[in-house]
Amino acid sequence: MSYKSIIANLAVDAPPAAIVKVGIELAERFGAHLIGLAAADVPPLVATGEGMVYEGEVMQFQRTEIEKRIAELRAEFESLVPASITSEWGQAVCSPTRFLSVFARAADLVVTGASGDDVFRAADVGSLALGIGRPVLVIGNNVEHLRANTVLVAWKDTREARRAVADALPFLAKANEVVVATIASNGDDSVRDSLADVAVYLEHHGIMAQTELIIGEVDGEQLLTFARSIRADMIVSGAYGHSRLREWAFGGVTRTLIEETSINRFLSY
Repeated sequence: MSYKSIIANLAVDAPPAAIVKVGIELAERFGAHLIGLAAADVPPLVATGEGMVYEGEVMQFQRTEIEKRIAELRAEFESLVPASITSEWGQAVCSPTRFLSVFARAADLVVTGASGDDVFRAADVGSLALGIGRPVLVIGNNVEHLRANTVLVAWKDTREARRAVADALPFLAKANEVVVATIASNGDDSVRDSLADVAVYLEHHGIMAQTELIIGEVDGEQLLTFARSIRADMIVSGAYGHSRLREWAFGGVTRTLIEETSINRFLSY
């Protein structure tokens, strides 16, 4: 199993080099086709002293600025991608999340940076993980080389986690160390059997994994602490085991992982 088509998603307000370099590295590693994407949209309303109104001249100016920035991103993408990698470019002035969601049907993996504060100018990672039907690799800040030597699989016996393990097999197969860990309030036989079954599944794919049971309440910060203790380069996790509304209202592992910026996160739903 391998990734044969990879999207490198470039946000208009972020330096593109890191995402492009990771995309190039993965395309070389897996023999994949690389797709560079960039999109942003013009907010439909403009605030004035008289309230919120449509302002055609301002909107046209913003559109022109977006088009100019996207042209810069395309030029940098095309200058960085070597001739040895097949590639293509896609762009639009529209919702970046919606645009990426459509393009994702032609890819095995989406590589992106963290969510921005402005949904008109950066794709929302939570919406991508939940809706595009493809794994999303969120690159940590200032990461230009995705080593993935030590990979932590955040295991919970849910559909989402099972999907994540299967989707991450190409990374797991190339890792030097794979640790499958679960956080549980008790260590009963069902939890241990669940971990053992994942290890056997991975072994059938030629991947030797360690298992780790962490006793405690399920908590994203505890997971991150463990990831740092083993010096994990990447965390593989199912996304939104609870409803997204509940996660955002009360917190959850997915929300913690999305907000984390120091480590690479592989999310699948």
